[in-house]
Amino acid sequence: MCQTRERKSSMTSIRCKFFSLTETPENYTVVLDEEGFKELQPSEHLLVESSVWLPLNVVSNGNSSSSSQAVGVTKIAKSVIAPLAQQHVSVFMLSTYQTDFILVREKDLAVVINTLEEEFNIYREVGGEYSAVLSQDVCNGFQKNGKEAPQLTVHPLLIPQNQFCVMSLDPDTLPAIATTLIDVLFYSNSPKEGALPSQDLDCIKFFSFSLIDGYVSLVMDTEAQRQFPADLLFTSSSRELWRMVRIGGHPLGFDECGIVAQISQPLADNNISAYYISTFSFDHALVPEEDIVSVIEMLQQHRKEPAC
Repeated sequence: MCQTRERKSSMTSIRCKFFSLTETPENYTVVLDEEGFKELQPSEHLLVESSVWLPLNVVSNGNSSSSSQAVGVTKIAKSVIAPLAQQHVSVFMLSTYQTDFILVREKDLAVVINTLEEEFNIYREVGGEYSAVLSQDVCNGFQKNGKEAPQLTVHPLLIPQNQFCVMSLDPDTLPAIATTLIDVLFYSNSPKEGALPSQDLDCIKFFSFSLIDGYVSLVMDTEAQRQFPADLLFTSSSRELWRMVRIGGHPLGFDECGIVAQISQPLADNNISAYYISTFSFDHALVPEEDIVSVIEMLQQHRKEPAC
């Protein structure tokens, strides 16, 4: 994954199966597979995270969620995130309209397999074919982590006032919105360059576009949504609006574990839907607008409780 620091940078055509681009006030975050990364031109404005990451996609009864209904951070995803946090595995979360992706470092694969294989059947996809993966296949002398979990850092939360939409569209209609997409991502008004969000910020610039295995996912606020043809975008049947909980007062980095678990666990325990999108600097959870007050109270209470 990588970020671009220059906001008015140009984009080249990327032909890959896993591509996600998210704009925040600080930068753009790009997550893409190796084939897409090879097509990126070297640039002094490109900062690349040094690790190789592997996407985990939790499926139920052998089927991934590719319907027209929103998914979000489900209890299944929670049952992956929390155990990995206990084993000191850092995760990078990317929720899309269709499913949740939990990215883990390739070097942590042995820990991941050993931690999750008792509850999940784990498969590796190679060339469209799936083969079972067992801990002995990747252990390389792995020893289960018996250390006591470190004290988790309590990060500040920012609740901007924007209302957000989570949507998708038919990939065949992408050419019809290409000009609007480029305009919104690179030429629309946004908070002052270099300015960091504060607790007093009313709205936040946030736009996420993903094209993964042929499925398109879009997250934008209602102001940006009005610039797109309404007949091309579709959302869940309830057409709900979402509010954001932004995690982090300063860039979070990639080494700390447990950040996603601290947010997703209390939400899942209370049956509150959520999308979770990590970026190069901060994490972002989207919750239904009607739940935002209870979510704030819940997270504040959860943060005050002593860790078990």
